[in-house]
Amino acid sequence: MDKLKVASLFCGCGGTDVGLLGDFTFLDKYYPSNNMEIVYANDIDDNACRLFEENFRIKPDNRDIREVKSSEIPDFDILTGGFPCQSFSIVAQNPKRLGIKDDRGKLFFEMCRILREKQPLCFIAENVKGIMSANKKEAFPLILEEFEKSGYTITHKLLNSANYGVPQKRERVIIVGFRNDLGIKFEFPDMPITDENEYVSLGKVIENAVADKYFFSERAVQGMMRKRETMNKGRAQDITKPCNTVGSHLAKVSLNSTDPVLMVNGRYRRFTPREVARIQSFPESFKLVCTESAQYRALGNAIPPVMFWYVANVVGKLTIKK
Repeated sequence: MDKLKVASLFCGCGGTDVGLLGDFTFLDKYYPSNNMEIVYANDIDDNACRLFEENFRIKPDNRDIREVKSSEIPDFDILTGGFPCQSFSIVAQNPKRLGIKDDRGKLFFEMCRILREKQPLCFIAENVKGIMSANKKEAFPLILEEFEKSGYTITHKLLNSANYGVPQKRERVIIVGFRNDLGIKFEFPDMPITDENEYVSLGKVIENAVADKYFFSERAVQGMMRKRETMNKGRAQDITKPCNTVGSHLAKVSLNSTDPVLMVNGRYRRFTPREVARIQSFPESFKLVCTESAQYRALGNAIPPVMFWYVANVVGKLTIKK
């Protein structure tokens, strides 16, 4: 059986793509192949592209997607894209969330353009929870309408990665659309974990010993302690539970931010890049290159591969090549 061809937009370092392809192991569980192959990838971030190329042996198109003609993209069956979410995020309060009024928030129109012009069998789009409330809840219905006008039957759902065996509470909106003429109504897979007591814990993916550079200085700790009671800072994680959401700015994490941190033997520290990769459910075989700052940014922007595998697995079973 021929593999389904995938075009991956806003690919980043490849979290969606690890999940799409399958054939990887995470925490001793094997996720089988979804019988897909990446034939095209695009991202404007140089370091993310380097990480992607290192792991998938495909050199992403590094141009702004607005400059890419549909005719330049190889034929494909499935379009994926986690279109830029900074303008929709509920933590993006400086500047105020702009949603579709921001140029980055308009990039989903490029996905729609390519869908209209290439008419693949289906697409999978992803974004942050905040997209549902952006622009006084006006942005999300517009986005769904544009996808529908591109010729697709749409289904969407808010997923929490912890329900899929990821050691992190990370909520993401997934939008799946099948071309209208196929007559397919997608249904999201059941959550494999519904009992919070069965969530995969952070403790399963952190290291016992790390370099001293990952620990915060005593000065930073004392500064945090002065503000802790009034500002709820120093958010050390309970390692018996999933981690709170890791973000793209982990290289600059501070104890005075809302970022998750660890407390080890009375000392606060940040996560290593490999720990972030595990928190996101990347397999150990995923290669980390570039500077640590670039790794944190790319990993923090990624979608958890394991959660995406479950969606891709159902999509692959429903998608029949014509």
